Amino acid sequence: MKNVEHIGIAVKELEEAEKLFSKLFNTNPYKRETVASEGVLTSFFQVNQTKIELLQSTDPDGVIARFIEKKGEGFHHVAFEVDDIVTEMNRLKEEGFTLLSETPKPGADNKLVCFLHPKTTNGMLIELCQEIKS
Repeated sequence: MKNVEHIGIAVKELEEAEKLFSKLFNTNPYKRETVASEGVLTSFFQVNQTKIELLQSTDPDGVIARFIEKKGEGFHHVAFEVDDIVTEMNRLKEEGFTLLSETPKPGADNKLVCFLHPKTTNGMLIELCQEIKS
């Protein structure tokens, strides 16, 4: 793993959260994107070297909607950049981590992604991200 790629924050209302975080960070989001495979609408902020991803569920029974119902809005996941997501997935699986998918999926911001189950990461949802090469 290289470095933190972004921090994910679950929100109920993306527009309201964008207003709040725009004031907090003194900048506007640089991108909005729907990720159909995950059932989310995302919004990205760049704060110096850190990216913050706001996530709103597009499905009332989606992962983010269930997360918010159970834990409320707030910190959802931390994403780490990797050079080769398949190799890293295989390595982590061999180390005993549980992957939430057997193959990487297209994610937001031109990335391939895979999540690690929080039961095997001390309760934290961890995302692996690899830039999709054109």
